[in-house]
Amino acid sequence: MSDHHVYKKVEIVGSSRVSIDEAINNAIAECSKRIKNVEWFEVQETRGHVENGKVGHYQVVLKVGFRIENS
Repeated sequence: MSDHHVYKKVEIVGSSRVSIDEAINNAIAECSKRIKNVEWFEVQETRGHVENGKVGHYQVVLKVGFRIENS
């Protein structure tokens, strides 16, 4: 094991009709299917879509950090 780590960040957007929390969880779950070693996230922006005067769905922009393998 290395005595240091190197990370990369990517930006993703999660959405949900239910809640902001579910939008975050949806984004992390999908991202983790394709990117190994996901270790943290930062919420950058929260927004939503309005349908007929009500919240239609929530959108959350995340920066997701993952460790580069073997670092």
